[in-house]
Amino acid sequence: MNLPLFIARRYFLSKRKKNFINVISLISMTVVAIGTMSLIIVLSVFNGFGDLLRSLYGTIDANIVVTPATGKSFDYSETMLNEITAIEGVMSVTEVVENNALIKYKDAQRVAKVKGVSDNFIHEGRLKESIAYGRFQLKEGDANLAIIGFGIKRDLSIDASNDFYPLQLFYPKNVAPNMMNPEKMVNTMNILPGGIFAVEKYYDENYVYVPLEFALELFSYQGKRTAYEVQIDEGKSVSEMKASLSRLLGPEFKVLTNEEIHGNLYKILKIEKLFVFLILSIIIAIASINIFFSLTMLAIEKKKDVAILVAQGASVKFIRNIFLLEGCIVAFTGAFIGLILGLGISYAQQTFGFVSMGIQTAIHDAYPVKVEFMDVVYTVLCIVMITMVTSIQPAIKATQKIDLHHLQ
Repeated sequence: MNLPLFIARRYFLSKRKKNFINVISLISMTVVAIGTMSLIIVLSVFNGFGDLLRSLYGTIDANIVVTPATGKSFDYSETMLNEITAIEGVMSVTEVVENNALIKYKDAQRVAKVKGVSDNFIHEGRLKESIAYGRFQLKEGDANLAIIGFGIKRDLSIDASNDFYPLQLFYPKNVAPNMMNPEKMVNTMNILPGGIFAVEKYYDENYVYVPLEFALELFSYQGKRTAYEVQIDEGKSVSEMKASLSRLLGPEFKVLTNEEIHGNLYKILKIEKLFVFLILSIIIAIASINIFFSLTMLAIEKKKDVAILVAQGASVKFIRNIFLLEGCIVAFTGAFIGLILGLGISYAQQTFGFVSMGIQTAIHDAYPVKVEFMDVVYTVLCIVMITMVTSIQPAIKATQKIDLHHLQ
């Protein structure tokens, strides 16, 4: 006769001499729980760092950037600018002129990216929350002011509160072949430090923001721009706005979203996340070998019990399912406990931030965490696959060479 699956399993485990197998099963369950918990937590940290980078870049970069398809600059056209502004969903357009220049402050000097921006940049307030000290403004009356990255401020020992020492900016002119005077080969302009911003290492160590008119004169870019930075209305689709701008501007311009500008960085994060997932999955798979051994020993120990079930009418498939169920119970219990612990710890970190980065100058005090539903799904599928692979062979072995003579 056919016995219910859970009754047959109960019959197996009701026998004596099972302590060693139970210890191995407990160890397997614990390791699977720890592996599953680690997967959830580590993947959530990667998600958190991705979101943190997007939020940081969102405070300084525009939603969409328009640059020339070839070359460094393009001819400025007020008509084109008005057409971009007239597109439904465009909130504002910032004109940009950007190039490298030598910056000198007192006796220190270094090369940095000088980015000239129109007044819209200040009105949008993209850097306002990142000003460490000083003023968030590019002009004070008739005086031009520079907003300087913290890394540049540190390298040049800039005192933003001292109006007696301006920054000196140097940029080479288009020199005629017969020009011999070195002083006429370089544009030199002075500007007062206004504010210091701290966002992210790359920007902090490379960028100085100046008024557009100042940059046009320094780089001799009159009538030219290097980019338009487009901010769109909240709720508007970035991809749809990109498509509209691409149709308007044609193939002479590249239209890039914020995500595409930093696409390489996000790809690296995804690749790292994938490799971490694979490594932890391999660790869980290795730990699941304990399940294989415990089921194998169970199959060896219970040969007589298997023969009894067969004599009572149990089929080979039925016997296999008993051992598969035993492996699934061990693995799924461990996975369930690991999921609960992983989700609980991630939620606690996301809410309370009890694990700090331990860096005083960190842009975020605690490790950022974000749980994504698909990570949980992939983790569960991974556990299911590993469990089935490690349980199949012992289940098959349990039904091989069933000896009914044990009953005699």
